[in-house]
Amino acid sequence: MATLQPGNSLSVDTDMATAVDSLRLHGGTKLTNPLTSSAPGVASPVVGRSSRAYTMSELPSFMVSAPGKVIVYGEHAVVYGKGAIAAAISLRSYLLVTPYPKPSRTLTLRFSDIGLDHSWEIDVLPWKAFAAPGKKRYYFDSLERLDPMLMKALKPFIDVIPGKVLQAAATSFLFLFMMIGNQHSPAAIYTMRSTIPIGAGLGSSASIAVCLSAALQLQGGTLAKPFKGMMPHETQLQLKRINNWAFVGEMCIHGNPSGVDNTVATGGKAVFFKRDDYSQPPEVTHLADFPELPLLLVNTKQSRSTAEEVAKVRSLLESHDGITNLMLDTIDKITTEAHSIISSPDFSSAAGSPDIVRLGELIRINHGILVSLGVSHPKLERIRELVDFAGIGWTKLTGAGGGGCSITLLKPNLKPEVLQGLEQRLSDEGFEKYETTLGGAGVGVLWPATTVDELGREGEITQDMFLEADGVKGVENLVGVSSGGKRKWRFWREWVPEDDGGR
Repeated sequence: MATLQPGNSLSVDTDMATAVDSLRLHGGTKLTNPLTSSAPGVASPVVGRSSRAYTMSELPSFMVSAPGKVIVYGEHAVVYGKGAIAAAISLRSYLLVTPYPKPSRTLTLRFSDIGLDHSWEIDVLPWKAFAAPGKKRYYFDSLERLDPMLMKALKPFIDVIPGKVLQAAATSFLFLFMMIGNQHSPAAIYTMRSTIPIGAGLGSSASIAVCLSAALQLQGGTLAKPFKGMMPHETQLQLKRINNWAFVGEMCIHGNPSGVDNTVATGGKAVFFKRDDYSQPPEVTHLADFPELPLLLVNTKQSRSTAEEVAKVRSLLESHDGITNLMLDTIDKITTEAHSIISSPDFSSAAGSPDIVRLGELIRINHGILVSLGVSHPKLERIRELVDFAGIGWTKLTGAGGGGCSITLLKPNLKPEVLQGLEQRLSDEGFEKYETTLGGAGVGVLWPATTVDELGREGEITQDMFLEADGVKGVENLVGVSSGGKRKWRFWREWVPEDDGGR
């Protein structure tokens, strides 16, 4: 597999994390499931605790959700072997799985946000190719690269869909369905909605891939639903399996993804990642104690190219190597100090805490260096100017820069009228604002897919309800994970990806 060396050009366009080659938390070792009684290689049902038992032929409608991500510290420096911190945000993707009644053998994929609505007949899919000797994989397997023969077998089923974006999404779904499932997999509708801006460097495709990975494994009975008291060892196994197959879904879309986005979307909270030696796997540390912090995310709606922004830094390094290396080293020190603050046993995330102020100051300093590296944009600087004038927090660009999004770590006890005034000014200038949370939960499941109305009555979340939810607020109000007791979302909580003890 090709590796990325500092100074090489990039062919990726999603976010800064994709400048780090092939982040793998999953080697070729097969994982075994202590909750199943079958031998390795046989996918037996794994049933988590639930208020009702469902047979595999009578699955309920259920939902899976996974977060987007931002790079908080370290973009661009990470290309040159420095550290970076990426964290989950509360903007999320939501996947509703609705079984078709028997005897239907139809598979339907609906991504209304990108205009994708397509169906396949399960029985005519290329099962023979996927079951050929050496091709079949099981839920506990890892996949390091896509098999060209299998991709070729899928091509006739993808080519009927118009547009590269829609084809990439369909390929990710159908490849995972063929690898994780089998010819007897139940017919269902897979409906995706996302509150994550697409193409803004916020990990939207990885969030979707994590949802698909978890949903297909839950549907096949090879993944245990999270429940209170699940042993840490088992929780790690479930999350590693979700992450393994989500990475495969990302490969279908991006070819050679870093793996950072799907790792954050799976485990939530945050990760510290660094790659000193490109002949060795990267250092990845899950920051389980990363606090949930209020964040203002602003989308410039300015398109940008990750490759072009990385090329700017490379050019500066060639012209002014000493100064540029000092700036990259300083970004690394900023990331390391932030990691040290968060990891300290005395760390406090309370409102007004000196630790939060220090993290905010590091965000501001990090942005200043990125400006000096030439990767900001007038729209990003205008957002920073408006935020600084309002005095509400510390701002920096996130991801490659040159457009995309900015993040602002908010100060405590802000007056509502100040935030409202800023929101109006941002809107007037064509920017899109999201009030979100940094460092939240990773992948979660709502089984069955139900909600509670104002009168306390529980009811099923239907396809029509889900598709008709209006915008970000509509989706969050209907199915959001942060709506108190209205829904019973469950999350796999404990995960230490650098610990191989669960393999």
